[in-house]
Amino acid sequence: MLLNLTKGDLDRPVYRIISIERLVDLFTTGENVLVSPSKWEDTFENFILKSKVKLATGETVDYNMHNSVFGQCWTLHNASDAMWRIYSPNKDGVRIKSTIGNLLQSIYRAHQPHSEARCCIGKVEYLNTKELTNKANNTFDESGISVDKLFQSLLLKRLPFEHEKEVRLLFQSWSPELIPDGVYKYKIDPHKMVNEVMIDPRRSYDEFKILKHIVQRSTDYQGPIRRSLMYQLPNNLIVRATNDFSL
Repeated sequence: MLLNLTKGDLDRPVYRIISIERLVDLFTTGENVLVSPSKWEDTFENFILKSKVKLATGETVDYNMHNSVFGQCWTLHNASDAMWRIYSPNKDGVRIKSTIGNLLQSIYRAHQPHSEARCCIGKVEYLNTKELTNKANNTFDESGISVDKLFQSLLLKRLPFEHEKEVRLLFQSWSPELIPDGVYKYKIDPHKMVNEVMIDPRRSYDEFKILKHIVQRSTDYQGPIRRSLMYQLPNNLIVRATNDFSL
């Protein structure tokens, strides 16, 4: 299922910054890991599913749906200083690249034996408080909540986070007790899912060569491993002076 996306977006690249340790774990175990939204850092996340719902009868109910959903956050940003600083604060991160279609296919293949499970990938909407409240008021009805609206509620975020340009891979199971510790793992072929690895741009070229060797040796990854040149000055940079030298 695609939400806030079209079939034309399936080949669109998406990116995720993780630690080298997590990268090695991804290739060693062959498992992708989604977590409960309750583990996401923004306390405003998942606020709709955590809310109690007041029915037309005046009764207040708790649908307790937030424990049945798991997600993983990616971004459409291919180069962002803010993202590197947030997700690689110690300059020990790498950026992995995939596509929307690759991610969706990976989780579709894994969940096929579980007929009661649902999955999707969707682009986050960034809204002001009034817009978020209106969305929340239209999420539930007397019968509860549909799968579509369940996923849509996890694709809403406040405007201050708009710079993240986030895309989320989501999975929902009606048997969350079978998924311990708020973590859902599923089998993947990391060599097919990961199209590129990029080393933190704040690393020197010598450090990059060492880290590239470590990644190749630890993962046997044969795809491109690059160093971001975000902070590199243009070669032979010359600044022209004006003819006016007056103060």
